[in-house]
Amino acid sequence: MYRLIGAGPNGPRVMERQSLFLLEITTMTLIRYEPWSVLNQLHGQINRLFDAEVDRDAATSAATADWIPQADIEEYADRFVLKLDVPGVELEAVEITLDNGLLSLSGERAKDAAGKDVQRSRVERSHGRFHRRFTLPDTVDAAGVRATGRNGIVEVTIPKQPKAQPRRIQVATA
Repeated sequence: MYRLIGAGPNGPRVMERQSLFLLEITTMTLIRYEPWSVLNQLHGQINRLFDAEVDRDAATSAATADWIPQADIEEYADRFVLKLDVPGVELEAVEITLDNGLLSLSGERAKDAAGKDVQRSRVERSHGRFHRRFTLPDTVDAAGVRATGRNGIVEVTIPKQPKAQPRRIQVATA
């Protein structure tokens, strides 16, 4: 007869068996306690939020804008293409200027007039003035810039200057 004394979840436990030895093994996982981990996670999330805003503001002049339209920039061998999302903005009201290598786009989206019998509303779409600036490389052809718009997307095509082609110079005999 075997007698095994052990601790169970409800206190000490004695198990007796005649011919079969029963052994109960409990495994425990150790976890390191970090009292500041939640605070560190919150701190990291706040930093990421502010870093994203600072990066966005540095690339644009968001300090004077009410909202910032999203932009896509594509580079091809002979041109750059800038696509700016401005839904709800009249395309004629979008102002585009190019001065000393700085492309500026600005405009305004009017706020929708709320109905008289609306009791509650939730507004997620931004309204007001927007302004974006992009610094262009020296290789662009400022005279060939053109813009088109359709379905709330303004597309600005910025051609590159033709590259200077190397030429062979013959040496003449004197």
